[in-house]
Formats: sequence, structure tokens, C-alpha cells
Amino acid sequence: MQFGIFTVGDVTTDPTTGVTPTEARRIQDTVAIARKAEEVGLDVFATGEHHNPPFVPSSPTTLLGHIAALTERIVLSTSTTLITTNDPVKIAEDFSVLQHLSGGRTDIILGRGNTGPVYPWFGQDIRQAMPLSVEHYTLLRRLWREEVVDWEGEFRGPLQGFTLAPRPLDGVPPFVWHGSIRTPGVAELAAYFGDGFFANHIFWPASHTQRMVELYRTRFEHYGHGSARRAIVGLGGQIFMRPNSQQAVDEFRPYFDNAPVYGHGPSLEDFSTLTPLTVGSPAQVVERTLGFREYVGDYQRQLFLIDHAGLPLQTVLEQLDLLGEEVVPVLRKEFAVGRPADVPPAPTHALLRERTLAEAGAGTGPDTGTRS
Repeated sequence: MQFGIFTVGDVTTDPTTGVTPTEARRIQDTVAIARKAEEVGLDVFATGEHHNPPFVPSSPTTLLGHIAALTERIVLSTSTTLITTNDPVKIAEDFSVLQHLSGGRTDIILGRGNTGPVYPWFGQDIRQAMPLSVEHYTLLRRLWREEVVDWEGEFRGPLQGFTLAPRPLDGVPPFVWHGSIRTPGVAELAAYFGDGFFANHIFWPASHTQRMVELYRTRFEHYGHGSARRAIVGLGGQIFMRPNSQQAVDEFRPYFDNAPVYGHGPSLEDFSTLTPLTVGSPAQVVERTLGFREYVGDYQRQLFLIDHAGLPLQTVLEQLDLLGEEVVPVLRKEFAVGRPADVPPAPTHALLRERTLAEAGAGTGPDTGTRS
């Protein structure tokens, strides 16, 4: 199982000091956080994609390419790449380049995004969000898998004799997760192609996430990719830790109360009850996270949000120390207990390359899913 962190890249005033980082500082801090994540033994660093203030990650592959040069082991991903408003050709090119730069330490979480104005900014209609997702992703798969692509669709100009350059590293496209907080159609799309489904388990109650994952698993099996428990599932989560739980609550409260997304709304206690937000000791984070398996089954990836709402860099780095020293080692051990042998591991480039070579040897041709 993989453990890591994701960032939304917000530039938020620290409510305890009144200090607002510059955009340059926030970007450099994100790089430092990614490097620290590798240092403490995490498996994945992921960044979101936003094109509006107060966020800075408008070019995720640029950021991840820089981080790739400064790291050696950690998998570099997006927590959302906007499949709706990005050109599939450009996504294919950018992530192929990132694969080569990182030595295969690259995968991608595709999503629709949650900022309505981004659609007209990039010439699209939000009312076509799911049709855009389906058409763009169908083309993206072909670009990564076919040497020459002739294509015509509804939402972009046709392609004639197009060849992607560079081709995916080792002939293996990046593994694709389809990410969503609330949209069943995204789970259906992931299931149809036999891709991963990332339920960003941060704002909604456990019952909602349970329904989304159950839908994905059921449809994954329906489409012939194997049993439901062989489906590839990832979860998001939010945490804040201190050695003492009351210390964690007291320190995090002003950040929660003033956060751009949920500030000035439910109390910290109510939000922590209604959603997976966990503010407390490392032991409490371990206990809450282990409980996710009770309603989503055995899964492959857990990412935590730890650097938002104006938290200073030093505090985030301290969170990473606690994750690496007191949380993730316990989670690795406990999640392995009772895990069925037929539940697959988290996909990596090395595993996908082995599968591609095996399929080529069997004469079935390379693929990382079963739909073309």
C-alpha cells in the first residue's frame, strides 16, 4: 500500500500571525514539502491543478518536473489534472516527458475540477463536463497506446496521422486514477476502463465515500476486469497532529476557523465528526485511518492533505516527521494484516512494465487496462 501527501497549493494568510506568503514563497515551500516527504519515507507526492487565486499550481507538470530532479524515489502525481479543460494531446505530451525525467516515477489523477469559471477560461462549457471527460480521456488513452492516431470528436479539432513525441517510457503509459469527491460518472468511467478510482475523502461523510467506492468496485467487476476487490482504490484525507490531542485541536482551530474552503462554517468538532478530518495525536490518526478499510475494503493508496489553510512551512514539516516516524510505519503494518492475497498492490511503473512485457510475450500487445 502507498502512503503520501497531496497539496492544493493555496496561498492563505496565517491567521495567527497575519503573514501571507508570496506566490514565489508558496511554490518554493511546496518543493521543500515534497523533498521532505521523500526524506521521511512516504511513497507519493501529488499536486492539484488550479487556475485562479489564491492557488499557485497552474502548471503541475512543471512543478513535478522540478521536484523529479531533486528526488530519487518518491512517486510524483497530480491530485487533479483537469481532463475537461486541458487538451488531451498536451496532457499526453507533458506526462510522457515527466515520465522520462522522473525515470517512471509518474502517475496521474484525472478529474473534472471544482471551479466553474475554469471552463469558459479554456473555451469549454461546464454543462458538458462528463461528455468532455469521456471524449478527452478516450483520446488520451489512444495517444499513449497507438503509434499513429486518426481521430475526430465533438469538442476539439480532428487529428490526422498524429504521433505522440516522446512516446511513453518503456512503452508504458502512466497509470491513471480517476478522482472525484461527489460524481458517480467518474467512478463509472474508471470502472469501464479498468483504471484506478481515487475518492477524495475530505468533505463528505463516510457513507457517501462508501457508496462511491462500492459503485466503482461493482462496475469494475461488471466490465470484466476481475473481482470487485481487485479494483484499484485510493483515498484522500485531512489530518493535523501534535503529540497531545488537545494541543493539536488548540493549535489547528484558528486555521480551520479561517480556512477559505470551510472556515466560518461548521465547528471543528462538528466537521471532524461529519467528515474524515482528524485533528489529534498520531495514535488517533492511525485509528481513524485504519477505520477507512471497514467501509471501502482493502485499498492501494492513502494521501493526506497537511499543508493548507495558511499553516507555516515549519509546522507542515513537523507533520511530515510525525507521519514518517509514528503514523505510516504503523499503518503499513496494520493494513497488511488480513489483506487477501488476490488484492493487487498499488500500480507502479515497474509493475506495469512487467505486465506489458508479459502481454507482449503472450501476443496480446501492451496495455495497462482492458479497454482500447
